[in-house]
Amino acid sequence: MASNHIARINEDIRLCLSRKLSQVKDPRVRQGDLISVVRTETTGDLRYCKVYLSVLGEVDEKELRRGLRSCSGWLRRELGASLSLRYTPELIFELDHSIEHGAHINELISRLELSSDDGDTDKGEE
Repeated sequence: MASNHIARINEDIRLCLSRKLSQVKDPRVRQGDLISVVRTETTGDLRYCKVYLSVLGEVDEKELRRGLRSCSGWLRRELGASLSLRYTPELIFELDHSIEHGAHINELISRLELSSDDGDTDKGEE
C-alpha cells in the first residue's frame, strides 16, 4: 500500500516539476534546448526527492547544477502550493544520461548494420 502511495506522489511531483521548470528564468537552467523530468524518487518519509533530469542540447553541467540548486527553494515552494503533502520534500537534482547513452548505442548498431550490408554484397559477387 505504501509503495503505491509513494508511486502516485512521485508521478505528481514529476508532472508538477515538469511544468514549473519551464517557468524558471535563471539562464543557467535554461541553457539547453529542452529539459525534461525523467523520473522522481521520493523517500518513504517524504523528506527528500531525487529528481532525474534529461537535457537535450549542449549544456555546462556544472552551471546547470548551480542554477538548479539556486532555484530549488522556489521549486519546492511551488511544489508545496500545488500538492497537498504533509511535508514538501527537499529536491535533489541528478542529470540522467540514459537518453544520450541510448542514442549512442543506436548509432553504433546502425553502423554495424551498414557495415554488414556492405559485407553481404561482397560475398555475393565472389
